[in-house]
Amino acid sequence: MATDHQTFFIDGGWVKPATSNRMDVINATTEEVIGSVPDGSNADIDRAVAAARRAFKEGPWASSTPADRGAALNRLADAVEKRGGQLAKTVSMQNGMPINVSEQLESAFVVGMLRYYGALAAGLQAEESRPSPMGFTSLVRREPVGVVGAIVPWNFPVALSIMKIGPALAAGCTMVIKPSPGTVLDSYLLAEAAEEAKLPPGVLNWVPGGREVGAYLVSHPGIDKVAFTGSTAAGRIIAQECGKLLRPVSLELGGKSAAIILEDADLNTVLAAIPSASMLNSGQACFSGTRVLAPASRYKEIVDAYAATVSSFTVGDPLDHATVVGPMASAIHRDRVNGYIAKGKTEAKLVAGGGSPAQSRGWFVQPTVFADVANSATIAQEEIFGPVLSIIKYENEDDAVRIANDSEYGLGGSVWSVDRERAAKLARRIESGTIGINGYMPDMNAPFGGIKASGLGRELGPESIGSYQQYKSIYMLG
Repeated sequence: MATDHQTFFIDGGWVKPATSNRMDVINATTEEVIGSVPDGSNADIDRAVAAARRAFKEGPWASSTPADRGAALNRLADAVEKRGGQLAKTVSMQNGMPINVSEQLESAFVVGMLRYYGALAAGLQAEESRPSPMGFTSLVRREPVGVVGAIVPWNFPVALSIMKIGPALAAGCTMVIKPSPGTVLDSYLLAEAAEEAKLPPGVLNWVPGGREVGAYLVSHPGIDKVAFTGSTAAGRIIAQECGKLLRPVSLELGGKSAAIILEDADLNTVLAAIPSASMLNSGQACFSGTRVLAPASRYKEIVDAYAATVSSFTVGDPLDHATVVGPMASAIHRDRVNGYIAKGKTEAKLVAGGGSPAQSRGWFVQPTVFADVANSATIAQEEIFGPVLSIIKYENEDDAVRIANDSEYGLGGSVWSVDRERAAKLARRIESGTIGINGYMPDMNAPFGGIKASGLGRELGPESIGSYQQYKSIYMLG
């Protein structure tokens, strides 16, 4: 049965949209319509921004203490936790995320993040006194930056929303959030949670819409900061606009991360982690280690093992806990991934997968492995964002580092070895914002983000709160 919504959550309540335009939400597995929502307009953004600005300047949120904000985040965590199972299922139906992943990252992890930022918020100090070498005292204040325009993609819609909501609310900001049209039903569940948590009106506002609405939000004069997660191409456009406006922006963008398997690595450990480190969410994760760097001395062994393991993955209904690889999030994206696979067949040796399986419905792509891949190949340089791995041969550690760093991206990665210190020493040489040893999983207590074409700024960790604050110095001269 389809879930149809008629309103937006703005200013603490459910309001009618400015137009009659609608968006359908399609099940990635069945290709059936599972819901519809209003399609936001510029007028809806205007209303949401005005509500967020009132909440920031006036009323209980404007005068809230760190303890108040911590309590609000914990109430929100409680309300989200009640909806955890529904959130996981909703996300999996919309974008094809295997339910094992959505239950962990779109439910349990987001509740943990909200509680984490609730605790950090309660302990924030807004002001410190610093003695000056010049003979007086300065008061240094950390103040919320203001109204945040947040744009969230379709691949991890709940987690990537909370990665912005948690630190922004902890800092004292208010928000207007634009979810992706493809995964919008989960945002209504989050809005219901915000209402149940009794957040003051205007603190959180959701307006679904397409690219034009997102562009309007980015350039809106009532927005003080933009937080964006999405493609590098879109991030460049947003960065250009924010640069023109001198508006702070954080950008979490694409990746083409390297998984470096050292000669002494335990191959069973490596293979067991493929679904989480290289094909998480059916490969639709920005930090996935899709360039597998294998030593020449073990190259054939690793290629054969990867081909056999990936070929054994269950491809099917994401709501089935046995599924490892679900469908792509849209027909357009499936075709894009298949286009890269076709290109790969002209550049390298196909050893597993190679197209779409025989399901009569659903946007599926077979988990695919290419061997004998040159790092200069298109499939090794461009972000495919699907279950497609390229295995690249290296001669020694210096060669592995050179290949890993020969990329316009720098977001994730991993190093595999039975010697953790050896792996960590090599990891320090990789040009990347994050990297894992014998696995990969972002830590909510450590900053996450990329360098080079993978973005600007950091999310997660206590450091992320600082990106939603600005400094004020008060010089006490007399």
